[in-house]
Amino acid sequence: MTRVASIGECMIELRQAQGGAQGGSPGGLYSRGYGGDTLNTAVYLARLGVDVDYVTALGDDPLSDEMIAGWTAEGIGTKRVARLAGKLPGLYLIQTDDKGERRFFHWRDSAAVRSLMELAETDDILNSLASYDVVYLSAITLSILGETGRGRLMTALKRARLLGTRFAFDTNFRVRGWPDLDIARRVYSEAFEAADIVLASTEDLLPLYPGESNATLMAAISSPEVVLKLAEPSCVLRFAGGSHEVKAEPLTRPVVDTTAAGDSFAAAYIAARLGGANPIEAARAGHRLAGAVVGYPGAIIPRYAMPPKKSPRPASSRKASQ
Repeated sequence: MTRVASIGECMIELRQAQGGAQGGSPGGLYSRGYGGDTLNTAVYLARLGVDVDYVTALGDDPLSDEMIAGWTAEGIGTKRVARLAGKLPGLYLIQTDDKGERRFFHWRDSAAVRSLMELAETDDILNSLASYDVVYLSAITLSILGETGRGRLMTALKRARLLGTRFAFDTNFRVRGWPDLDIARRVYSEAFEAADIVLASTEDLLPLYPGESNATLMAAISSPEVVLKLAEPSCVLRFAGGSHEVKAEPLTRPVVDTTAAGDSFAAAYIAARLGGANPIEAARAGHRLAGAVVGYPGAIIPRYAMPPKKSPRPASSRKASQ
């Protein structure tokens, strides 16, 4: 069985309850859960039958225990989760407007995962990356580790690639995670050069490269396999077989919450590629899962809502304009 390591941060999530506070005023009542971009992807990978370990650091508190139990129930491996005495996970609050778009507020500066690259077990974690078929992480992962931590992780990834591990990089961009855009552009450029697969979007890249065309954004990514998700329900692919645009099928449910649309797309794409699908088939799988996810509140949809697996069909996507 193929194995994936997903590296990143999971935080406590506070989500505004429907109907607002008591008395009808905005805010007030919140439900508690947990989430994070790379954790969401790990959950969907596990549901799609991929053997996936989550690599992160948590505290020794009851909420961290709850996370571990939840991940285990989803079939995610937790042997690479470091536990830090006296530390806590980060926290974020999410608000969603009537169009399903979300706004995040974070409290994460002292979260346990910030120390992931500075622990006694860090060397073992980094050396283990070569034992996986794919290592997946996002730009958010890189933003929380700091300059030294990023350097250690990227060095280990490059070493693992020499031994056959593939590196999949998601461009998930949060401007508040970077001290300035020049640093972010440099880190992205290094990740593009090292990655085998880049899962990008215009939503992520245009704040970094304002005013650039889709073609220019694609050209800036040196990875051999690139998925660029567009503002419309479509994506452009570049791989050894050429460039293609793959459009999403019409949604069967109204959009309720766009949280984890990109994370679930990444999971379905990677799972399909590991299962032997070509990039076009994998993009279709990504669109199907993301289309289901946006029809439900929250990042993780009920298991019964997972779309059925489809057999690959011949490519009929039109060539993307050059």
